Amino acid sequence: MDSTPSSSPSSPFDLVSSALGRYIPRGGSAAATGPATTRGDSTARRRVPDDPADNRHDRILGVVNLDRDLRITRCNLEAAVFTGLDAVAGSPFADLLPPGDVPTVTRRLRQVLEIGEAHVARIQRLRRGDGSELVVSLSILPAAAPQEGLTVSLIAMAKRLHLYAAETAIGTSLDIGETAQSLAESLLAWGDVAAVDLDFAVWTGEGFTEQAHGRIRLRRAALVPDRVWPEGYVTPGNDLPSDASRLLAQAIRRDDAPQAIVIPDREAVERLLGSPRVIRALVPGERSASVACIPLVLDGAPPVVLGVAEVWRRADSPFRDSELFDLQELVARTAHHVDLARQHQREHTQVLALQRRLLPRTRGHTVEIASVYQPATPDSAGVGGDWVNSFPLPDGRTALVVGDVVGHGLGAAATMGQLSMEARALLSAGLAPDEVLEHLDETVSLLDDAESGLAAGYSALGSSCCIALYDPLSHQVALSSAGHLPPVLVLPNGHADPLDVSPHPGLGAEFALREPFEVHTFDTPPGSLFALYTDGLVEDPALSIDEGIRRLTDAVSTVHPWDPLPQAARHVVATLAPVRQRDDVTLLLVRMIGYRKGDTATWRLPARDDAPARARAHVSALLRQWHTRGDTQDDVPLLVSELVTNAVRFATGPITVRLIRAGHGLLCEVGDTGNGRPRLSRGGLLDDGGRGLRVVHTLTTRWGVRWTDTGKVVWAEVAR
Repeated sequence: MDSTPSSSPSSPFDLVSSALGRYIPRGGSAAATGPATTRGDSTARRRVPDDPADNRHDRILGVVNLDRDLRITRCNLEAAVFTGLDAVAGSPFADLLPPGDVPTVTRRLRQVLEIGEAHVARIQRLRRGDGSELVVSLSILPAAAPQEGLTVSLIAMAKRLHLYAAETAIGTSLDIGETAQSLAESLLAWGDVAAVDLDFAVWTGEGFTEQAHGRIRLRRAALVPDRVWPEGYVTPGNDLPSDASRLLAQAIRRDDAPQAIVIPDREAVERLLGSPRVIRALVPGERSASVACIPLVLDGAPPVVLGVAEVWRRADSPFRDSELFDLQELVARTAHHVDLARQHQREHTQVLALQRRLLPRTRGHTVEIASVYQPATPDSAGVGGDWVNSFPLPDGRTALVVGDVVGHGLGAAATMGQLSMEARALLSAGLAPDEVLEHLDETVSLLDDAESGLAAGYSALGSSCCIALYDPLSHQVALSSAGHLPPVLVLPNGHADPLDVSPHPGLGAEFALREPFEVHTFDTPPGSLFALYTDGLVEDPALSIDEGIRRLTDAVSTVHPWDPLPQAARHVVATLAPVRQRDDVTLLLVRMIGYRKGDTATWRLPARDDAPARARAHVSALLRQWHTRGDTQDDVPLLVSELVTNAVRFATGPITVRLIRAGHGLLCEVGDTGNGRPRLSRGGLLDDGGRGLRVVHTLTTRWGVRWTDTGKVVWAEVAR
């Protein structure tokens, strides 16, 4: 007759304990299922007799009751697999956990206490009294009324079940570090210490190359359990000594074929490793005596070794053939996950390199710039098509560009790069923002269609883009937008508002929806702050988009004129970015500086034959005032004279001459009302045609043409 004191017939503890009767002899379980005394009755933890009929390996169930202080009140851990777990009544449940797992499991236990909802099937390691660990599936159940506390059921992970659970867990992440860590945690079920060492090319996502054994380089990617390791032992993130890498490679590549090996005792381990330095680097402690080394092999012709997994055990627990077979099966099943993570790492590196290549410079002569790019997730699947760019144009203006390609991944980033580079080329050629958007609109229509883009997880159709050109002389911004959110402008007096930009469909919209792109012009006095961004910064499920833009406006308006702009940009993003970020976050902050009055001069001349002489006189006097070099005082008047002569000859109306002192150079501009484009031609020695442009080409570092509403401006840059 069962002597177990009666408790609530529906309590989780009794329900689980009744199930244990199918696995544990009734003669030994009565004391275990009864209430434990505060002294911790030894019969509650006595081992089941070593009878093959009663001690089968499939006994995997156990149960522990906890009070509200998470202390053990009673337990039933009589199955042989739980031997060594010191579940003493009155002791904290945390004593059964590895130190690194205590905070997480304790938080889960208290969560079930407070909410009353069960937490089931957590793969968890438990610590035995001898320091070894047991892998279990742990479920936390609230105790039935009128009792208080928790019931924790434990299912020891049988090896075949563990193989399935491990493979499922390892395939859940595409981060190579997390994948290696999951593999190491799974391997811990077969030993006391597990490590995963990967070829350096795998760790960085590079392609494979055939290397001599002496040049192989291994990096420790994962190590469990988490504890303080001896000095000199290789921990995650560190490279193995070259001797250790070579020895491991030679051990698993016997006869040029990757094979699993077992080194059975400490003497054999030390004899193989040889050097004390290598022993300190690879052997996890004095108690570790035998090791199984299993190569991570990618099938192919020839097979490619990605790295090696190592499982260490004590001397009194040698590896059996069946266990080695299980280890090989687990590593073989999961090697392809490691390779997928490697490919993902490579894609992630490529995408981030592209994103960084497009990030703007931090400062120019007439503007100060800071940018922040924050992908939605750390992996390449979360890196999308958001971009910002800023670059000086040859005529002294600054181009500010922000865009967003629909979707994420390498395809979206590649499309983003193509659009960004095309925009830069067109702007550098002197096109206006609306003209650039017209070209990008055509490009998007050619690049993609709705079906092919969405099937690939991204689409160029519907991409948004905003282009702003800052003129440091007029202190104005000319802006065009295609489906993008309005920029925010903060004036020097502190007044802040989103700019009033007419909405326009995104790039590649249906022909019936297309409208001419408009150019909006805004005054931006020196000291103004200009913010361009993508929707990830202002979109929040709890707020309307208008409220998000208003929050951004308020945040940008708090930036002090003396605040370092990079720090201010990071602060704005930290303030506004959603906690659960679903999209890329991009911000470009620009502080307008402009040219000083003393660094520019403008003359307006009639288109007459004496215009070149008058221009030379004005320019020569100014260069003497600016104390420029002697050769500059000779070259620049000649250059301006040739440009003005060309304007008088081919244009009508007044001619504007402008000289700008910028950085280490001089910028000369001559504007007229003509629409002909000056072209440098290959003229003969005695051919007068094109002589002026050849002189311009010789005297300048670069020159070009910019079109205006009334004509054109020919500009040229000279070093001073």
